[in-house]
Amino acid sequence: MADHALLVEFARALDDAAHAAVLRLDAALTAAPCPGIREWVPAFVNLLVEFDPAVTDHATVEAQVTGLLDQAAAPDHTPVTHEVGVCYEAPFARDLAAVAEKTGLSQDAVIAAHLAGDYRVYLYGFAPGYAYMAGVPPELRLDRKTAPVRGIAAGSVIVAGAQCLITTLTMPTGWWILGRSPVKVLTGDEDRPFLFGVGDRVRFRRLSLAEFEAENGASHG
Repeated sequence: MADHALLVEFARALDDAAHAAVLRLDAALTAAPCPGIREWVPAFVNLLVEFDPAVTDHATVEAQVTGLLDQAAAPDHTPVTHEVGVCYEAPFARDLAAVAEKTGLSQDAVIAAHLAGDYRVYLYGFAPGYAYMAGVPPELRLDRKTAPVRGIAAGSVIVAGAQCLITTLTMPTGWWILGRSPVKVLTGDEDRPFLFGVGDRVRFRRLSLAEFEAENGASHG
């Protein structure tokens, strides 16, 4: 990848075994960083290794990474399950009616399906704290919108395809907005800046508007 990076690819499509291999390599690089490597970025099924071309080169980095592949152990992070509240009421459920229409489900059925999903954090990307979770049930999987919508508030629970995430900043999105969560993914802790660890699971629970306001107030207290 250009003159300063190497892409280690374990699969071409989302696959649990490939992602487990990504996490093992990530842990191995953390435990034994190689000279000249600046950083590495784990993704769904691949890991990008960036290096300083004034210190090392592709062939050397490839040999180092290949050696780590044979000895990579499971990461020391033990996955945990987080319970996350979501309010699916107005004004937070901006696209709930549209998703119901496109999927042929009632709005309550859309909510029930979203709550039934088994969500796992695969990576962080795009913006600070954007934890990409796979696990959206097949009946809710829609392509992204043809054009993004501006000014979507932080805490919005959005879906596209098989993925779900909780926004952390007011930003545009072309994903479908089902509700809003009072949970703060950005923790403000330098040692652990994000609430979720890669590999963690998330279970959503339904909040009334009053419950959302109570929990949102508590999170700012």
